[in-house]
Amino acid sequence: MTIGGAGTGDGDGAGDGGEGLKALLPQEAAQRVQSLRLVEGTATLVLDASGLPPAGRAAMEAGVRTALQGAPGVVQVRVAMMADKALDTGAPKGPRIVAVGSGKGGVGKSTLAANLAVALARAGRRVGLVDADIHGPSQARLLGTEGRRATAHEGKLVPVESRWGVPALSMAHFSQTGQAIAWRGPKISGALLQLVDAHWDGAEVLVVDLPPGTGDVQLTMLQRCPPAGAVIVSTPQDLALLDAARAVELFAQSKVPVIGLVENMAGYVCPHCGERSDPFGAGGAEAAARDMGLPFLGRIPLDIAIRREGDAGTPTAAGDGPQAAAFAELARQVGRWLDEHP
Repeated sequence: MTIGGAGTGDGDGAGDGGEGLKALLPQEAAQRVQSLRLVEGTATLVLDASGLPPAGRAAMEAGVRTALQGAPGVVQVRVAMMADKALDTGAPKGPRIVAVGSGKGGVGKSTLAANLAVALARAGRRVGLVDADIHGPSQARLLGTEGRRATAHEGKLVPVESRWGVPALSMAHFSQTGQAIAWRGPKISGALLQLVDAHWDGAEVLVVDLPPGTGDVQLTMLQRCPPAGAVIVSTPQDLALLDAARAVELFAQSKVPVIGLVENMAGYVCPHCGERSDPFGAGGAEAAARDMGLPFLGRIPLDIAIRREGDAGTPTAAGDGPQAAAFAELARQVGRWLDEHP
């Protein structure tokens, strides 16, 4: 099996705009628009395809592309089709996906995703971890599986086991350390689908570490393998919170519940004098969650031990102490949400 084979799914689109484009759409498509935005020449649409057969979905997508391609300000058109949920046939169900996302990079999302997965496993849940950041994979380093290669069995990938009870799949398991992965949308989408549709035998929960932003990977996941819920990560500063709000909006428009917001890098305690400072501010994510009517899942401190342990492939959540306790509390809240939303 070759990772990164051709797939479907398009994406991009952060910001607003595009309201006037809706009038250009065929009537049926216009009635099914869940989200339509135009940003820097890219028109991004999320359409409700419920009840449409495959041929009808293809025809609608083609009609939308024809209508918008070449419209003023439009350079490219990207479409995600949200279909009906699959019927319960009594067949064994795959793991429930918990997406960990952010509106921007540099907020510690990958470290939080790895520690959330480990904390859920320590709480007794069977957990897998997908590193969906195709261009910047980091989960192999964080889980201590760097240098190991994933295999395939019966046409599906076999996750790489870690010492922490969390099997994982990452592009780092298919490439050399530091190797640049210069792929475009369809190939990225195909890789994501192979990572998710792997031999996650017995897993109840699949934590998916999304890349920052609202691009190809996010739209492919929403279209092809919708999460049960999403955890949004932000630092307390205003700029990060603005981008986090965009991530929240994308999931909300696609009818994916947002489990809540986490404030990462929240407060630094000097290991020498014990004085506390807030280099990124304080309380911003909690206030943003309150303003958006979303649960606040807690704060993860800015602590050099979390960074060192992550670099060493020994996740903080696998140990003890106040930092591990913060991740354990986050896992408790996410686990409770999953139990309350079967």
